[in-house]
This record gives sequence, structure tokens and C-alpha cells, in this order.
Amino acid sequence: MTTFDKREEGFERKFALDEEQKFKAEARRDKLLGLWIAEKLGLSGDAAAAYAKEVVIADLEEAGDDDVVRKVTKDLTDKGITLPETELRAKMAEFYAQAVQEVKSGT
Repeated sequence: MTTFDKREEGFERKFALDEEQKFKAEARRDKLLGLWIAEKLGLSGDAAAAYAKEVVIADLEEAGDDDVVRKVTKDLTDKGITLPETELRAKMAEFYAQAVQEVKSGT
């Protein structure tokens, strides 16, 4: 194996690791968001955990965050709760930063 091949293999491993960490951070963000929204919906305990899981699964529908935003906005609207999309996306960014730190630290 040449030095170039070793280097290319190293870059491929780093890319795969980065993608895995990004996926884990997004899933953790969605769980945190789901728990936060569950509280707004009046859910607690197992019901809140189940709702958070639904939010994580909703993020697998399409690339990007729009699927999650649609789901939680609809759920809030169905309960008569208004949450501006800007506030929702700001909270998602906050939870993502927290999730990245947790994934990096292994917690």
C-alpha cells in the first residue's frame, strides 16, 4: 500500500466517523427537542419518552430538518399551542450544540 493509499484510507475513515457523529448528534438533538415539545404538550414520563422517539423517527423521513419542524408544529397546532418557527429552529440549534458536546464527550 502506497503512502497515498494510506492517506486516502485515513480520510475515508475520518469522513465515516464524522458522519456517524453527526447522525448521533442529530438523533440526540431530536430526542431533546421531543422531550421539550412533550412538556409543552403536557406529556411526562413514558408518554414524553415515546413522543421524543416519534420526533427522532420523523427526522428519518427526508434530508434536512423540515420533517421535524412539520411534525412538532402540527402536534403543537393540534393542541392549540403556537410556537413561532424561528423560536423552534433556535431551540433546535441550541439542542444540536448540546448534543454535539455530549456525543464528543461520550455521555
